[in-house]
Amino acid sequence: MNNLNGILFIIASMAAFTLEDMFIKRLSGEIPVGQILIMLGVGSGSVFAVMALIKGENLFAPKAWRGVVLLRSAAEALGAMAFATALSLVDISTVAAVFQALPLVITMGAALFLGEQVGWRRWSAICVGFAGVMMIVRPGLDGFDPSVILVLLAVLAIAARDLLTRLVDSNISSTVVSFQAFASLILAGLALLLITGEQARGIDLRQGGMMLGGILFGVLGYYAIVVATRIGDASAITPFRYSRLLFSILVGVIVFGERPDALTLCGAGLIIGSGLYTFMRERRMVKQAQREAREEARQRACASPAA
Repeated sequence: MNNLNGILFIIASMAAFTLEDMFIKRLSGEIPVGQILIMLGVGSGSVFAVMALIKGENLFAPKAWRGVVLLRSAAEALGAMAFATALSLVDISTVAAVFQALPLVITMGAALFLGEQVGWRRWSAICVGFAGVMMIVRPGLDGFDPSVILVLLAVLAIAARDLLTRLVDSNISSTVVSFQAFASLILAGLALLLITGEQARGIDLRQGGMMLGGILFGVLGYYAIVVATRIGDASAITPFRYSRLLFSILVGVIVFGERPDALTLCGAGLIIGSGLYTFMRERRMVKQAQREAREEARQRACASPAA
């Protein structure tokens, strides 16, 4: 039952994140992307600031504002800038399809920078997944859109963020880290306004409603994914993260009139297939290591004099 609930929460979180993306894309045609990031940062950051205060946590404890934590926030800011800009320029279904390569990039980064062991099977799956990305991006072909490179940049930045998260002191509250992440969007938005030369502008009631929708669904998506990872087994819930692509395709078709072509769908299929294989392979390796550890402990117990 816990796994079933976890699956439902993970699907709900992916739906919420897709709706947040929808509002960002819709608003990006009317107000600067940098301004959208600033408003998201202020709105969502305020929610987590209140949560931290209710829990009695210190948002500005010195240990939470140094080293790896600041690097993580910088990666978050860069990823947000690239992702939001890509949403404003590229079909939401294409953005979501390329973004599904994130788990593969994290696996590759863990092997290259954190010393994790990755065998030839998972390296092969990573290569297949990147082939799927190339099918969507299509460099050198008529359908190539240079703006898609922004999605790749977002994937690299978010992968760096997730890898850096593993190095963050476990004594630093997740609520505080989440507050920092959204606070970094404010700086990212200001930087984007400076880079593009755009000016922030007033918003009307309709735009304010969409902005509130983006903030609401972003916070709900974050909450749902935290609940899912706490109550469900990773092996049960992780495959359902790919439901975000399905939701994004539906939103793209219904709301934005998009029509993903066969090459994009085939590429997305390769990315999802390789990602699922990589995840299942990792789970198998963990179980094998656990069995070997138990067997070694048993043999030591049998060989001890007390036995």
